[in-house]
Amino acid sequence: MIFTPTPLADAYVIDIEPYADFRGIFARTVCYDEFKNKGLNAFFVQQSISFNPIQGTLRGMHWQVNDFAEEKLVRVTRGAIFDVIVDIRAFSNTYKQWFAVELNQENRRAIYIPKGFAHGFQTLLPNTEVLYEMTNRYDLASSRGFIWNDPDINIQWPDTENRIIGMRDLEYPVFNA
Repeated sequence: MIFTPTPLADAYVIDIEPYADFRGIFARTVCYDEFKNKGLNAFFVQQSISFNPIQGTLRGMHWQVNDFAEEKLVRVTRGAIFDVIVDIRAFSNTYKQWFAVELNQENRRAIYIPKGFAHGFQTLLPNTEVLYEMTNRYDLASSRGFIWNDPDINIQWPDTENRIIGMRDLEYPVFNA
């Protein structure tokens, strides 16, 4: 695996190193020892998928707090997304900065999202499926979010004629530290 630091402290884009032969490819997507050597948590206790039939579907910006704060590893198994993370750790020198990367079924990339980051994405293709691995289980009472178009964060989302956003995500306030 190739770990590329993002401009945001403690977050990484992870590329596979495939072994290819006449059958196709084989590659590791998680290796506890390699994650540990980078100071990253690879003890994932929950996996979830998000299937999004409509191009332009936007989910985010989400995180969990307190005892349910979590690291996430996110990858696309089908389709493509514009994946966004925001450092919301008040102590961080990259506080309130965002980073985006395209994750798709072709590049097989993943993004490692540390605790204290908000996460969201917008689908770039129809029928997109996203796989999440989390280091903590989901807890509704610890779930937080801010509105996807918060003017202070100013995420530059891809233009789309048909953006689909769930009611919960539309009702989030602006980020309030």
